[in-house]
Amino acid sequence: MSTTAAIPRIAFLLGLAVFALAACNPFAPEIDEGDAGSVPIVTDHTTIDGVFQNFRYAYSFQDTTIYGELLHPEFTFTYTDYDKSIDVSWGRDEEMSITSRLFDNAQSFNLVWNNIVSQAGDTLQVNVTRSFNLTVTFSANDIVRVDGRVNLDLVRPRATDPWRILNWRDESNF
Repeated sequence: MSTTAAIPRIAFLLGLAVFALAACNPFAPEIDEGDAGSVPIVTDHTTIDGVFQNFRYAYSFQDTTIYGELLHPEFTFTYTDYDKSIDVSWGRDEEMSITSRLFDNAQSFNLVWNNIVSQAGDTLQVNVTRSFNLTVTFSANDIVRVDGRVNLDLVRPRATDPWRILNWRDESNF
C-alpha cells in the first residue's frame, strides 16, 4: 500500500476517533446506573416509595439536606428507653442535629427497607409501619447492626405535594 493511498484511510480513522471522543466529555461523565436495587437515587417524594428511597439515599450518602427535606416542620421522633421504661421524644431541630453528628462520626451506613407491615390512610395523611435493617460502620472494629421497625405518620397539604414525616416512632429493640 502506498503512502498516498494510506492517507485517506488514516484521515478517516482519525475523523472517526475525533467523532467518538467528541461524544464523551471527561468532565461530565455519565451517571453510573449500576444495579438499580443497590444504588439509591434521589427521587420525587410525592409517593410513599419515594419517601423511603430518599430516606435510604440520605443515609447512604450521609446527606442531611435530603434528609431534612423529608421532615415536616412539626416533626417529632419518639423511641422507648427500655432501661428507664419511658418514651423519649424530640423535635425536628434536635433530630437534624443528632443526625448530622451521626453522619459526621460514621464511615458508612447500609439501610435496607423490608416489607411494609401496615399502611393506612388517604391521599393527605398516611401511617406506614415498615421493617428495616441498618448497619452503621464507625470503624473496622465498631459496627452496629439494628433490625427494627419504623412507624411513620406522613402528611401533605395537597395530593400533588411531597410527603413529609410528621411523626416517627422507632419500634426497634435497640
